[in-house]
Amino acid sequence: MTSSIFRPVSAQNKTQPDIILIMADDVGIEGLGCYGGASYRTPSLDALAEQGVRFTHAYSQPLCTPTRVELMTGLDNHRNWLYFGILRPDANTFGHAMQKAGYRTGIFGKWQLQSYDPPDFPNAAKRRRTGMHPKDAGFDQYALFHSLHTEDKGSRYANPTMLEGVQGQSGELKTYDGQYGEDVWVNKILQFLDQPSETPRFVYYPMALPHWPFQPTPDTPSYNPTVPQETDLKYAKDMIEYMDSAVGNLVTGLKQRDRLRETILIFYSDNGTHLDVRSTMQDGRVIAGGKATPRQTGIHVPLIVHCPARFQPQVRDDLVEASDFFPTLLDLANASQEAPADLDGQSFLPVLKGQAGTRDAAFFWYDPRPGWDKDRFDRHVFALNRTHKLFRNGQLFRLGPKPLQESLVRRPTRDDVTARRALQAVIDQALLNVNEPPLVDAFGDPL
Repeated sequence: MTSSIFRPVSAQNKTQPDIILIMADDVGIEGLGCYGGASYRTPSLDALAEQGVRFTHAYSQPLCTPTRVELMTGLDNHRNWLYFGILRPDANTFGHAMQKAGYRTGIFGKWQLQSYDPPDFPNAAKRRRTGMHPKDAGFDQYALFHSLHTEDKGSRYANPTMLEGVQGQSGELKTYDGQYGEDVWVNKILQFLDQPSETPRFVYYPMALPHWPFQPTPDTPSYNPTVPQETDLKYAKDMIEYMDSAVGNLVTGLKQRDRLRETILIFYSDNGTHLDVRSTMQDGRVIAGGKATPRQTGIHVPLIVHCPARFQPQVRDDLVEASDFFPTLLDLANASQEAPADLDGQSFLPVLKGQAGTRDAAFFWYDPRPGWDKDRFDRHVFALNRTHKLFRNGQLFRLGPKPLQESLVRRPTRDDVTARRALQAVIDQALLNVNEPPLVDAFGDPL
């Protein structure tokens, strides 16, 4: 699993630490033991949470691309949205900003932001190959699944296919026969860190796990990469647990290199768990995954930050959402001057240091259309705080004392009225002087 080249942590720039941002693909808080999940073994992430900062109120958008483009640009979706599976080719990403801050940057994992619609999908010609290519995204090195057209992407798990290259170059498609995607990416991350460098390193690791198709992992007794892979819901458990194993392998590699204490390791997720997955909580509740929905099960995700050299272990209930990562990464890099002036996100570095947070509410603009398989979606605009969630259509929900609980307010109390007023102000402010993307169907035709 690991490269043989080790480099001591003493060569590291102490004012600009190495940073690794991991984003899982489709897992809500119920998937981790440290958040009260009981269905899966997640010892590596549980250990990071125990030794690091665990956020109990971290949120994403309900679906992957909306979260990914918000995460990488620091802008709410109504200010950066084109199509599903597309990142604006002229976008300013946190990769660009971290390079300006003096970092050597690498991205390894899933892209799916340059071309998404199949060629026979209505109006596909208007959208195919219109997004950002990884070579232009602000990363010195990349190795990514689904970098180009959907029909050419291959596998992300057994015998994975990925586009590999360096900044400014179109790269080469490679298939790793007999290997498993996450193992390849973890090895590449460690090899990237092993490369001699006079500058600190930033790695973005958008994982493939545990996204459908649910298939065997190397820890599944029946796993055999030489035969066609069976797809079945029963493998969801194996995939969530292998997600944890991949993180554990990365942690082991950092520890072997004497880098674990000084490296800032961040774990997050792009949305909630797949709708067909049922998970049991330690309190006995059975949670149905809420991916793609604006329910709490679709947006309430884990966030763990681990760096013993800098941050004391703690559990925080401060709100964090996807746009917050861009300014936080720059603060962690001691380069806040590189943050664009128009970011929607707020840095949560003060929270990591044990100070009070400044975010009182989070705003969501969600509409993943147009795009293949997006005909079942609608636009949802809403805001939430720790106790309530308000939709632009007027629906108000109370968020229960147990994680993932929510209930529609039918007979408002004084607290409900106060919450409605505060959250409506958040929505109004976010939409002020902004031209929302037009309402369209899955094909991009006006509604």
